[in-house]
Amino acid sequence: MADRSELNIYPLGDRALVINFDQKINRKINNEVLKLTHYLKSKNIEGILYFIPAYCSLTIAFDGDKWNIPDLSERILRFWEKLDDQHIEITPGRSWQIPICYDGKYGLDLDKISREKKVDKSQIVDWHTSKIYSVYMLGFLPGFVYLGDLPEPLHCSRRTRPRTRVPARSVAIAGAQTGIYPLEAPGGWQVIGKTPIPIFFPTADPPFLFKCGDQVRFYPVTEKEYLELQAMDYHELKAKCLEDE
Repeated sequence: MADRSELNIYPLGDRALVINFDQKINRKINNEVLKLTHYLKSKNIEGILYFIPAYCSLTIAFDGDKWNIPDLSERILRFWEKLDDQHIEITPGRSWQIPICYDGKYGLDLDKISREKKVDKSQIVDWHTSKIYSVYMLGFLPGFVYLGDLPEPLHCSRRTRPRTRVPARSVAIAGAQTGIYPLEAPGGWQVIGKTPIPIFFPTADPPFLFKCGDQVRFYPVTEKEYLELQAMDYHELKAKCLEDE
């Protein structure tokens, strides 16, 4: 068997279970999560309601009249054992170019991080925009996107004292991750900029801009450009941010 995670399955109430992969944050393990998710979806298993992939786990909700935890766990483990022998075509995630304004009032912690790293703010922006990030998971808030992996020079701790209000669409960093707040909410990540595009749009279908497996690259814009983009229709701006459309 190829070198891969050993699965551990735990109940989440009586109508859902959590499959834990190796508990590390990296693309290899996240790809295992996505591969198993895709494979199970392709089987159209009766009684499975939905899947929630995350960094290194997969939650599955099911109809309690059709499945119980032990039987479904056994079925999943059998599928996992067979997966090495299966040629699984995973649909590539979408590629996004997301504008970020790092200027002034939008980069609330940019000065602080610049001082701590002993570099100019422009270097922080260069580091942050130098990578193509993977969407590892959505969570915490509706559509909050967890992206990795942050360039090592940008790794930083969370704020000692979290903010009671982080503005919606703020782009922030913490540890080896970067993320975007979809709504105004309390938060402890270091805010370095803001995007004009809503990443949670309740009346859209789907309401979330990103999904697991997508690829995201950020690029800097001025405040003037930010305001012009913010004034655009949501669907036009979404199409503008998609690289492949």
